[in-house]
Amino acid sequence: MTSSRWHAHGNVYVVADGAYELEPGDDGAIEVVSVDGDEVEIVIVNPDGSHAEMSGNGTRIAGAWLMAHTGGANARVLVGDRVVDVRRSSDLYESDLGEVQVHAREKIAGLDVTPVSVGNPHAVVVGDPDDIELIGPLLETHPRFPDRTNVQVAHVDGPGEVTARVWERGVGETSASGSSAVAIAAATHGQGEVLVHFPGGDLRVRLANGRATVIGPAVPV
Repeated sequence: MTSSRWHAHGNVYVVADGAYELEPGDDGAIEVVSVDGDEVEIVIVNPDGSHAEMSGNGTRIAGAWLMAHTGGANARVLVGDRVVDVRRSSDLYESDLGEVQVHAREKIAGLDVTPVSVGNPHAVVVGDPDDIELIGPLLETHPRFPDRTNVQVAHVDGPGEVTARVWERGVGETSASGSSAVAIAAATHGQGEVLVHFPGGDLRVRLANGRATVIGPAVPV
């Protein structure tokens, strides 16, 4: 029974194929259910014990973890009802996160909010990212989202470039988030390639035909 810590721009997950303990500052655990060649099935657990349907950084880390064991350059990550294909590209990893659904903008708690689904729920607000500490907890537990939601406050810097901060459901503010990067890019740009700046570092998102690919790091701690 072993575990190891990995991070993606400071977003730390414990990858465990047995017993594990979360440390202060860990953003969650990736429980390995099974491994079959280049395929791994996982469950993502938040620090509060709740399960996340999806995680862009978590699935990328799971793919990188498996490649570190197999020596391969590709991995398939099964999480919930989604399959994420991860490919190593130099010192980064490229993940196909699948379908993205952008819903109509709504007025929630006096804010203009764009709900987005990337296999997990997101609420994107265009504004000052420094307002995340107020907006994040307000929207995460708002009755509009009975199962709670991830929250992003984003500033559009220009075509194909956004600066944002993230409030993750069941976690609080995190330094970066893969699925949040997709939600932000989809809500603010819709299509094309978008560079998303987080406090922890940058993630690149490609949007085409309603699907998203994320490029970013995954590194052992």
